[in-house]
Amino acid sequence: MTNNDILRRVRDTFDFKNKTMIEIFAMADFSATEAQVAGWLEKDAAETFIKLTDTELAVFLNGLINFKRGKRDGEQPKLEAHLNNNMVFQKLRIALNLKAEDILEMLQTVGVSLSKHELSAFFRKPENKHYRECKDDVLRQFLSAVQRQSGANASGTEPGA
Repeated sequence: MTNNDILRRVRDTFDFKNKTMIEIFAMADFSATEAQVAGWLEKDAAETFIKLTDTELAVFLNGLINFKRGKRDGEQPKLEAHLNNNMVFQKLRIALNLKAEDILEMLQTVGVSLSKHELSAFFRKPENKHYRECKDDVLRQFLSAVQRQSGANASGTEPGA
């Protein structure tokens, strides 16, 4: 998945307006303009498309954590110059305050069955022997599960009900 795909999916999942997206970037001390946000959200073939860098996605995800959970006191997290799916998954997990059991239940709603050990392998440090790379399809399914849960919560029903 590209950074722009991830940004679009998160925006669609939570039905954020461009103004809210700008506020989320600002919560991570980044000044995004309306034109930048619109360009990042465009389809790849559009003339006004702007490629979202890893650092810009990291800023957005850190801002999302602050937006959803509140800004922590003290120094803000160091921005990553390079992001991978594992890091994106971890930041989304933190932003949404999800425990392993929550993620596993959500993934089951979209037909993905992982063990707790398989899931924890995604959140380990790369040098750990049990580390496992999060493939695009797992991240895509997780984002679909979040969207499904978000839609269920918006309609007043619980996921899986």
